[in-house]
This record gives sequence, C-alpha cells and structure tokens, in this order.
Amino acid sequence: MAANGNSLDQRTFDKLRRLYIIGFSTIALSVIISQILIRTHLRRQESDSRVINIAGRQRMLSQKLAKDAVSLISIKRREDGFILKEDLKATLKLWELSHHALQRGNDSLGLPRENSKVIAQKFRVLNPIFDSISSASKSLIGKIENPAPTPLESYASDIDKVKAHEGDFLVQMDAIVNQYEKEAEEKVEWLGQLELWMMALTLLILLGEFIYIFWPAAKSVRYTLAELLSAEKQAKQMAYDAKKLNKAKENYIQELSALTRAMDNTLLFARILPNGNVVHMGTKFSSLFEFSKFNNSAFFWDILSIVESERDGIEGIIAKSKKTGWQGEVKATTNKGNDVWLEMAVIPYSPTEEQPELLIIASEITERKVAQLEIDRLTAANFEEKMSQQKIISSKIIENQEKEQNRIAKDVHDGIGQMLTGLKYNLESINPDNLEKTKAKVTHLKELTENIIKGVRTATFNLTPPELTDHGIVPALTKLTQELSRLTGKEIVLFNKTDFNLRLESLAEINIYRIAQEAINNAIKYADSTHIIVSLSHSEKMLSIVVDDNGKGFNPEKVKKVKTGDGGMGMTFMKERIKYIDGRLFVTSEEGKGTRVTLNIPLNQ
Repeated sequence: MAANGNSLDQRTFDKLRRLYIIGFSTIALSVIISQILIRTHLRRQESDSRVINIAGRQRMLSQKLAKDAVSLISIKRREDGFILKEDLKATLKLWELSHHALQRGNDSLGLPRENSKVIAQKFRVLNPIFDSISSASKSLIGKIENPAPTPLESYASDIDKVKAHEGDFLVQMDAIVNQYEKEAEEKVEWLGQLELWMMALTLLILLGEFIYIFWPAAKSVRYTLAELLSAEKQAKQMAYDAKKLNKAKENYIQELSALTRAMDNTLLFARILPNGNVVHMGTKFSSLFEFSKFNNSAFFWDILSIVESERDGIEGIIAKSKKTGWQGEVKATTNKGNDVWLEMAVIPYSPTEEQPELLIIASEITERKVAQLEIDRLTAANFEEKMSQQKIISSKIIENQEKEQNRIAKDVHDGIGQMLTGLKYNLESINPDNLEKTKAKVTHLKELTENIIKGVRTATFNLTPPELTDHGIVPALTKLTQELSRLTGKEIVLFNKTDFNLRLESLAEINIYRIAQEAINNAIKYADSTHIIVSLSHSEKMLSIVVDDNGKGFNPEKVKKVKTGDGGMGMTFMKERIKYIDGRLFVTSEEGKGTRVTLNIPLNQ
C-alpha cells in the first residue's frame, strides 16, 4: 500500500489536487481575461454619452447665439444691449469651450482627447464656420462694450454673418453628432461580439477539462476506492489481532499500582484510557463524586457530572488531549446536584509502548470560581444588553438600506428606463420628409427629454445631492428644504443665522445631512405640520442645527427604548449617526405643541 514513502490516499489526493487546480485555474484565467477586456472596453465608452450630450448642446448654443445676435436689432435702450451682451458673452464662452473640448479633450467635462479620423475630418470642415460665427459674435460684444455709443446699424454685418453661418454650423454639427452615435453603437456591437467569443471560449475550456481532467479523475477515484475496500479487509484483520493485545494491559496496571496508592490519599488523582474508561480513581476523587473504585467500566466524564453538556465538554477535552496534554478549569456536578469546579491537568502517560493512558491530577477551586463567575456575570450583563440593542439597530439599518436600494432600482427601471426607450423609438420613427409630423414629434421629444432630466435629478437627489459633495452642508440643506417645500406644498425654510459656510469632513457632512433629512421627513410624514423651520448657527467650537415644526408633537419617552425593533427606529438612527461624529442630539416635544430637534456638532478648527 506504499510506494516511495507515499501512501495510496496521499498520492491520489495529490493527483486530484493537481488536476483540479489546473482545471479551475484555467476557468478562472478565462473569466479574468474576459472581465479585463470587457471592463477596459466599458471604461472607453464611459465618455460616449457625455460627448454626444455636449455635441448636441452645441447645436442649441449656436441657435441661442443667433437668437441673441438678432435680438440686438430690436433693442430700444443701451441698457438692454448690455443685458443681451452678457447673455451673448456667457453663451459664446460655453460654446467655444465645448467646441475646443470636443476636439482636444477636457478633464473637467469628462471628454476624451482623441476622436476618430472621420470626426476629426468633419471638425476640420466645421472649424471655419465656427470661427466666422465666433469672430462675428466677439465683434458684436466689442461694439456693445465700446464706451462710445455705436449705432445699431453697425451691428447688421456681424448679425448677418452669424445668421448666414448658423445653418451650415447646424448641418455640420448634426453630422458630427450622428457620427458620434454611430461610433458608440459600433463599440456596443463589438462588445457583444467579444462576450459571445469569450463565452464560446469558456465552454470550449470546460469541454476540454471534462475530457482531459475530470473524466480521467473519475476513473482514478474509482480505482482508488477499489484499493480502499481491499485495505478495509486488512484493517479488520488488524483490529481482531489488536483485541488479543488488550489482554496485556493487566501487566501494565500492576506496574502502576505502587504509584497509584501513594497518590490516592493526597490528590484528586485518576488514571483513564484514551477512550475515557476509568482505569483507577483515587480515594479522594471517589469520595468527592461518590464513585466505587472497583467500577472500571464507567467513563470519566459520567463520573464527574450528571449534566449532559458538562459531560460533553469533559469528553471533548479528553479527546483533544490524548497526545498533547491539557491544563485548565472544569465545571462538574455531583450526583447530589452540587456544583464543583476543578483545576485539572491531563497528562499523556505510556506505561508500555502499546497501551497509552492519561493521568488526571486536579484540585478543587469551587469557592474561588463561584466568586469569579459572579463578578463576570455582573460585568457581562450590561454589555449583553447593549449588544442586543445594537444588533437590532444594525439589522434595521441593513433592512432600510436594502429597501432604499430596491426602491431606487425600481424608479430607474420603471421611470427613466422606460422614458429612454420611448425616446429611442420616437427618434427612430422621425421621417424628415414629413415636416409637420416631424415638428410634432420633436415637440414631444422635448417634453420626454425634460421628464428624463427631472427623473435623473430626482434619483440623484435621493441618493446623495451633488450640492453636499460639491459645496457643503449649507447648500445641501438649502436645496433639501426648497425641494421638499416644492414637492409637499408645506412651508419649509432655512435660516443661516451666523452665515455658516465652512466645509467639514465628508462623513460628518453626510451624517449631519441625513439626520436633518430624517428630522424634516418625520415632521412631514407624522407631525401633520404646515410650517417647518431649519436654523443654523455656529461658534468657534460648535455648529448647531435646529429643526422646528408646528405639528401635533409626541411623547419622546415612547420612542426612547428600541429593544424589540418595534417603532422609533428613525430616532435611533439619528442618535447612532450623531454619536458617530461625536455630536449630541436633543429632541423636545409635547403633544399638541410641535417638535424641536437640536443637533450640536463640534467643529475641529
């Protein structure tokens, strides 16, 4: 059953391990390569939507430039010209920035630095038209800004130049936008083909592994099982021979009898077999647990305890300490139900090479252990209560996060997704030959696009408002109160009493925002309030945010303790968040007299 020092099961295991490592490594490698290729391609496509959006915006900006230029003809006062000039100037700046960014790339706009040869050629055709409109617009701006009044008639040539080139610019820009969309669709098609090829390659690898790895492995296992059955027969014969050897144990017991008698009356001493059978138990041990020293068929753990769990624990200790030994404390229970604590050592002992035994040496520490357990119980009681409450809070937080994620996914799929599909089908159905239907569809497309934009803004606002990331807590709370006031019809206002405008750490700002959001939403949903006031004030070391409402109020004592997860979780979440940023939360309310929620957050200057 052995060859070159290796057993049959070891050689079989090594072979199977190598085969499975090769098989699964090949599959993992193919999956990793496919994911790298797909993710690399997806990263290249991230900017496609931004490019198409900005390219499409160029058409609108060129039309706005033309509209503003033409509007100069009808101005009556010089002040009106300055107003139009500022609008024209802002539009021209954004138009020029976007035009150059589309060709050269722009990190702030998220635009790539390279275009295809076709698009680059189209831009070369478009650039002279762009330059003409740009120079004419700048000329108009210069004439308006001239300190000396300029006759309106002098604007005519520049206005005509803008009008003359506007149509050509729109035609060329439409061609560029269409080319961008075409190239984006080609990338998507290429990605689909790549996925099909990688799937085919993976299936081919699996087939090869089945033929060359798993099927041969199965045959090898079958052969190994046959050898193991043969080995089992030999093992049974060896077990029969071992029974004969057990008779020699009597000789070993006699050799240890002298040592046993010396220890019987001085220590809690016993000798047991590795399987737990008692070979000998000292007088002191027998007296403590009321055990007959002549009962050699009993198990050691059955003598020490009448409690099943304690017997299982002692049995586990004996099983683990057959070779290495063990030392520690053990809980036992006498036949009369008295608790006994033992400080026990298990020592492996071999009177002969063929029959090992275990020596048990123990001392009673019941009084000391009882006192220690009482101290531990009192210490752990408060900790367990806090941990139980924390588990309930954590489970509710996770549950609410999952609900929020499901809601957002449903909103995006059912709202924005369906509107985008409708937008695509409407775009595809436009027939340039039928102008009236085309105009009607374009009008409908504008409305649909506005709805999509509103949906995207709403979904983004519900996640993390961009104002919080870009500008800080005050603009975010301003936006929150404005949006909620508009959506609910309630009077929700923000007062920044001390003109606070500092930026805090991102986690602090997020938690402050979520606490204020929760307080306002509670006032909207549960308080039946009509007016909600959010006020900010700060000092050198403290920021204070107060949310007042004129609702029906409540009894704060009813939501102070949340041990079973019933009610009051919003208040608990607020307290957990304020604790995370080392702040303090105060809730003052009385039934029929409204509610005030106060947040005090330390400022680390």
